[in-house]
Amino acid sequence: MTVMMLAFAITAAQIMLGTAMACASWRIIRGTRAQDRVLGLDALYLSAMLLLLTYGIQTGRTLYFEAALVIALMGFSSTVALSKFLMRGEVIE
Repeated sequence: MTVMMLAFAITAAQIMLGTAMACASWRIIRGTRAQDRVLGLDALYLSAMLLLLTYGIQTGRTLYFEAALVIALMGFSSTVALSKFLMRGEVIE
């Protein structure tokens, strides 16, 4: 019974994360300001990373965990670069 409950919970989490990715994509497309689009991009990469983690738990392969780590590092650095660009107008000083 617990394996069945775990499979149901992971599937429900994947559906909710897919919905969160759709909402973040909507924010990127229809954002009124650049800050809204950066926030939508941040939410999109976070949801994609978590979706990869749940898929890795479901399949039991470690490749998905490593890919999620790469997405997290690249997403954080891109968010910092975009926010710095929006505040100062330049990324590299």
